[in-house]
Formats: sequence, C-alpha cells, structure tokens
Amino acid sequence: MIVVENLHKHFGGFRAVDGASLEIRRGSITGLIGPNGAGKSTLFNVIAGVLPPTSGRVLMEGEDITGLPPHELFHKGLLRTFQIAHEFSSLTVRENLMMVPGGQSGERLWNTWFHRGRIAEEERALARKADDVLEFLTIDHLADQKAGNLSGGQKKLLELGRTMMVDAKIVFLDEVGAGVNRTLLKTIGESIRRLNEERGYTFCVIEHDMDFIARLCDPVIVMAEGKVLAEGSADEIMRNEAVIEAYLGRGLKNRKKTEAAT
Repeated sequence: MIVVENLHKHFGGFRAVDGASLEIRRGSITGLIGPNGAGKSTLFNVIAGVLPPTSGRVLMEGEDITGLPPHELFHKGLLRTFQIAHEFSSLTVRENLMMVPGGQSGERLWNTWFHRGRIAEEERALARKADDVLEFLTIDHLADQKAGNLSGGQKKLLELGRTMMVDAKIVFLDEVGAGVNRTLLKTIGESIRRLNEERGYTFCVIEHDMDFIARLCDPVIVMAEGKVLAEGSADEIMRNEAVIEAYLGRGLKNRKKTEAAT
C-alpha cells in the first residue's frame, strides 16, 4: 500500500527523518514505535503531505505521491489523525461527521438558491451515514452533544469516525492512546480491528503503549534517530537488543546483564 524510499526531512542542521525506508502492507495494522524525538510524527507528516520531504520518495499503490498536499491525498484515500484531536468544538458530534465528505451541493452558492431540495436530501443521507458510524463506534448516544464537550478518548473515536465518512484506504493514527483511559482505549482498539477485518482498512499506528501495540499490530516498525532500526512481530521487537537499548535505554539493558550475572 505504502512504500517509503530513503526519506529525509531536515530542519536546518537537524535531521528529523534521516534516510528512512519502510513498507506498509495492504490490509495490515502496522505499529510504529520509538523513543521521543525518533522522527515518527515527522515521518507521518511527510507521508500525509503536511510537510514536504527534503529528499526521498513516497509511493501509494505504486503511484509517486511525494509532496502532494493533504487534500489531494484525502481524495486518494490516505487520511491522518493527530495526537491532539482537531474537532469543530461548537458543532455536534453528528455534524462533525457530516462535514467530512467533499463536493457537497451546499458548498456552491448557486445550489443554495436554486437546489435546496437536493441539498436537503444530501444532508439527510449524510446524517444517516453519520448515525451508522456512531453506532459502529458505540458512541451513538453522543450524537447530539457538542464535540468540544467530549472526553479525550471520545474525541479520538470521533476522529476515527471521520475516516469512515469517506472511502479511506489507509489511515495514519498518531498516538491514538494519548490521554485516553483504559476502557476507551480498548474500545478504540476494537474499532480499529473491526475496520481492518470487516472493511479492509489499512492502518499505521504510532503509540507508546506497548500492550496496545502488541495486541493490535503486526508488523511493528521501530524508529530511532530518524532511521528505521528494526521490524518484526511485537514479540521479536521486545526481545531485540538494539531496540531495548534505543527505546528503553542503556540502564535497563545493563540492569538485565547484572541480574543475569548474579
């Protein structure tokens, strides 16, 4: 689905992404982990067109999409969520979902004058679809709540729901568990798995919660200092000495050696 080839993103002398190459298989839920500052979110931003790369290429289904802006990638089915949810706080949860699809008749001034019936019918269809999405995510009871009043976890579910309002092919989720309680995180994980299994979504997930990654993701890719350090199953990654050193720190590695010696 996605191929990243020797990608670089530099900010002056700082190399946030430094020659990263990876593949995201169609139909997978791929985990992306690494210490803070490893370049994970910057990599997401470059793939999703938020930032232009310094060099390198990004391919989607064999097409070179390097540097395309987010709205063009949106129409190709590539969507990205953010660590901090971006909702329309004064609109209801249902209205937030109805805002997502592009090309709505109500966006054209001419139609608001002469085709009000068409606009009304589209809005009814969008409302029905939004309600189906909210039911799928088990937050249909929040449909008429202002989105700004939702908890952090509920906002993450709303962001996931936005991807369901269009024909998403691949969704990049940035720290979906940040600020989310364990019960809602379980609901989010179940929703991601169902979208993957029942609707064929491909996911790439940045997350620091290794239990969440281990339950959900295969493969897991590890980044450190802007590069891809390792790739494998969650079990393989957690036994990888280079990953332990880079991700968990030298202290843990040395402590394990001491324990083994004693």
